Amino acid sequence: MKKLTLLVLAIATIACKNEPKNYATFSGKITNKNSDSIIVQTRSYSKTIKVNDDGTFSDTLHVETGIHSFYDGKELSSVFLKNGFDIYLTLDTKAFDESIKYTGTGSEHSNFLVKNALLREELLDIDKLSNLEDMEAVEKEFNTIDAKLNEFYNSNTQVDTSITNRLKTTIKPMLGSYKNYLAQGIALKKELPKGSASPTFDNYENYNGDTTSLEDLKGKYVYIDVWATWCGPCIAEIPSLKELEKTYHGKNIAFVSLSVDDGRSYKGETQEESMALAKEGWKKMIAEKELGGVQIIAPEGWKSKFVQDYKITGIPRFILVDPDGNVVSPDAPRPSSEGIKKLLAELI
Repeated sequence: MKKLTLLVLAIATIACKNEPKNYATFSGKITNKNSDSIIVQTRSYSKTIKVNDDGTFSDTLHVETGIHSFYDGKELSSVFLKNGFDIYLTLDTKAFDESIKYTGTGSEHSNFLVKNALLREELLDIDKLSNLEDMEAVEKEFNTIDAKLNEFYNSNTQVDTSITNRLKTTIKPMLGSYKNYLAQGIALKKELPKGSASPTFDNYENYNGDTTSLEDLKGKYVYIDVWATWCGPCIAEIPSLKELEKTYHGKNIAFVSLSVDDGRSYKGETQEESMALAKEGWKKMIAEKELGGVQIIAPEGWKSKFVQDYKITGIPRFILVDPDGNVVSPDAPRPSSEGIKKLLAELI
């Protein structure tokens, strides 16, 4: 009887071991962590996981199979989770996308997502694409990009088809969005070609309480950052802009930051009160972030003549003007790009 009981228990134990887990294990180590926690989420699911002082973390997650976003407090990536997976992540935030690596059960799907992100970043290098001179060249380049992405997805047969099928459906909308952006840039360069007289701004209020005109800066190259205090991508460029200013300090270039804050993000009882609050917020951010260069604010926000003349409908926008007041680029590379470093090195 005892032998029979032991046999039944052994069979039951083996059966339990063979049952699939109803959860996924997600653990890892983050070097140079940005936060004390990470967030794993989809539209219908969210889990916050504590990150220890040494950058390690571990938790179990009851998930629906699919791609989840992974947020470390500063940057986003993707991880493919399925109940039964046991995934270990290593990451150095100093080289976020380039250093992500997954190991463990089911990790091949997430590693594929990492490769996909790097490939798209390489193929859709906006500095490189912005050098295309006309839409015929854009169409040719984007047909090549389309083919390379499809080839990459079709060649990774070991990856869950729900991933590759989903990514394939995003190709055309994504490329369409890029094409529209490039079409606007090409049209802008035709309207404001290199060497043409730049639109000007006159007597715009500056941070010091005085006024500044583009004419005041003649004799220098002028790199203009059009931004607003509520614009996340604008704020993300600030560290790179400050570094650029530091590199070219004392050289023949002026750095101008033109705010289009117009009160819409500051709720006053009247438009005048909203604009006054906007100026306060603008000055506060300049002080808090210790912004350098020439800080000015457009008197009518988006409706200001300089903004209208440069066809600015989205920010940040960067403009480069030469010492004679002529256009170098109506849509110059961002401070964080290699393009601007190369361009300024050639000019100054």
